[in-house]
Amino acid sequence: MSKVRSLGWLAAAVMAWTYPAAVSAQDVKIAFIDPLTGPFAPVGNNQLKSLQFAVDLANKEKWGGALTLHVEGFDNKGSPQESIAQLNSAIDRGYRFVVQGDGSGAAAALIDAINKHNQRNPDKRVLFLNHGALDPDFTNSKCSFWHFRFDANSDMKLEALTTYLAEDKAVKRVYVIGQNYSHGQQVSRAAKEYLKAKRPDVEIVGDDLHPIAQVKDFAPYVAKIKAAGADTVITGNWGADLALLIKAAKEAGLNANFYTMYGDNSGVPTAIAADGENRVKTISYWNMNNETYNGKNLVEDFRKKYDDDYYQMSTYSIVAMLAKAAKEANSSDALKIANTLEGMKFMSLNGEVEMRVSDHQIQQPLYIKTWVKAGASDVLFDQEKTGFGWRTDKKIDAAAATQPTTCQMKRPAS
Repeated sequence: MSKVRSLGWLAAAVMAWTYPAAVSAQDVKIAFIDPLTGPFAPVGNNQLKSLQFAVDLANKEKWGGALTLHVEGFDNKGSPQESIAQLNSAIDRGYRFVVQGDGSGAAAALIDAINKHNQRNPDKRVLFLNHGALDPDFTNSKCSFWHFRFDANSDMKLEALTTYLAEDKAVKRVYVIGQNYSHGQQVSRAAKEYLKAKRPDVEIVGDDLHPIAQVKDFAPYVAKIKAAGADTVITGNWGADLALLIKAAKEAGLNANFYTMYGDNSGVPTAIAADGENRVKTISYWNMNNETYNGKNLVEDFRKKYDDDYYQMSTYSIVAMLAKAAKEANSSDALKIANTLEGMKFMSLNGEVEMRVSDHQIQQPLYIKTWVKAGASDVLFDQEKTGFGWRTDKKIDAAAATQPTTCQMKRPAS
């Protein structure tokens, strides 16, 4: 009998370690599936910390009412195949909410896998909350009821960015460069299409696509840009691929302005440093140096806790809207929460945002920002201790940033 009791105690102890007693079956369990090792690890780890930071705040302030949120990182190594493996592992462990956004290739694989899983397992449905995979097809031809995007898609960002660029009459020769996968291809298409319509006098002097996360030295690409006489570079590169591209441009003395979509990604500000002052711009859904410094306390608290920068504001919107939906639905069921998220309006750190019913594409303001010396009243925060930060050039209202959709949403029976 004593042996049986000992084995029972041991089993209980193992169960308590594997499944913490604090986690209830009704709690909202979030699996963060993005690169936590490899070349994009700095970005993924910053985003995981940002998500956990928002979850801690939500639990402290009871955003979800009686429901508690939990988040855990699952390393997909930047691979679509590994993303599916990590998704299956998370589902087996009871996770019903997936957050991902580093790479549209991984996002496409997850959307397809989650669609199939939910069709086969209506009692274990999973919801995908996309923090940054920007392929516009995800909210158009490939839209899914189980997918919600909390970042503007690449067409929305390029529309705003090229409108701003078109006003600069000094821009004459543009070089487009990006990663050779769906996002980079979409950026290339949109940049050329929108520029042709807005500034037919601008010459596209180059259009390169390179392997994602494989180029260690961008000097040959920069040499082509320089030889083409480009005065402006448009790129959808992110993470290490953007940091290395800017580093190579700096080393080659390339005298061109950069219009980016991820200039505030981890590692990129350090690469830009003083050489990129007034020459690197980026477009995003928030600026920590925003017009009212909304979120100032979060930026400061995040730095104190992690000695890092809080720039991935979509994590705040995701957690706040997920918690709000869980509270209103009084449930952690994926279908009930999805139905509640549709059409939800929320006052986030960048203003009022709305989750559009027709395609699950969030509608929100956008910021065009320039890299400048920090310390002025409009650039309180620098990034990565460089002494430089992002100054807002223009804030674009949600109504002006919106794009039409071709989505034909197929909704499950309630």
